Amino acid sequence: MNVLVNGRPTTVEPGRTIAAVVPDIGVFCAIGVCHGCLVTVNGVPDVRACQRVLREGDEVTTR
Repeated sequence: MNVLVNGRPTTVEPGRTIAAVVPDIGVFCAIGVCHGCLVTVNGVPDVRACQRVLREGDEVTTR
């Protein structure tokens, strides 16, 4: 499956979350630091990368 991450074409396995495939996102799940994994997906800001499964053609921008 193909997505764009910070403008770079990236191939990922179906069913993966953004946090699982974007190494520069520091995810701190279960410790109350949810702002650490917020990204913009398809122009929508403040999406939690640890909860969002990627879809074909998604455009992800990190902070």
